[in-house]
Amino acid sequence: MPELPEVETVRRGLAPHLEGQRITRVDQRRPDLRWPMPPDLVQVLTGARVTTLRRRSKYILADLDRGPSLLLHLGMSGRVRIESEPLGQFHHDPSILPRHDHLVLETESGSRITLNDARRFGAVDLVREGEAHPLLSGLGPEPLSDDFTPGRLAAAFAGRRAPVKALLLDQRVVAGLGNIYVCEALFRAGIHPTRAAGHIGSDRIAALHGAIRDVLAEAITAGGSSLRDHRQTSGELGYFQHSFRVYGREGQPCPRPGCGGTVRRIVQSGRSTWYCPVCQR
Repeated sequence: MPELPEVETVRRGLAPHLEGQRITRVDQRRPDLRWPMPPDLVQVLTGARVTTLRRRSKYILADLDRGPSLLLHLGMSGRVRIESEPLGQFHHDPSILPRHDHLVLETESGSRITLNDARRFGAVDLVREGEAHPLLSGLGPEPLSDDFTPGRLAAAFAGRRAPVKALLLDQRVVAGLGNIYVCEALFRAGIHPTRAAGHIGSDRIAALHGAIRDVLAEAITAGGSSLRDHRQTSGELGYFQHSFRVYGREGQPCPRPGCGGTVRRIVQSGRSTWYCPVCQR
């Protein structure tokens, strides 16, 4: 599933084509994805102007000049494709089949934004003004925001016996982190993924806080990580997967200079975890 860097990459790709633009036509080709789409989706979007395109955790939100905001979740296989004049400006991936195009937005400038989702695990919804939307309520701080501090992370860990990796994947602790970037951040901070979160000292929590921010920023710069389904809105792959230090590298030497360890894989709560048993403790 796309994590924060992949979703932020898509948001940045969409922004020049949606922000400030009026939606002139909406083609909704099925009533649902993972959940039913709102019955008034076409009515709300048609003629509305997108004032701001933002991201919250792993969700893209398009604020409109009237009424609700559009919420988009890419799920496991969702992709967003942009076509604009002149035709052919963007690369088209032949693996993206038109029968999986489920929602198409056209703007006054001639851009055509298509949501393609082969497995239909994504979501399209409307966030009504004053509504506590179930996908957004209870989310923790954004890890690249000023609200996410070493002190706030320490407070979330205090007294907790749960493994640090499990808490970092809890969206109530910090929003947007997933398996890839938690594994990478723990490696950079030298923290074993099974260590009880409440037993991590303040200096190491500060190192972990910095590692989380660094790995996310680097991944966004690289366009995210393309493992199976993620593409940028232009159709290009992300490249951060070439910078993985432990994720998916079971049996390979630890990349930390002088360590000499070998990357291992364990399963935690049904998810694979990659780490170095020598330099992560």
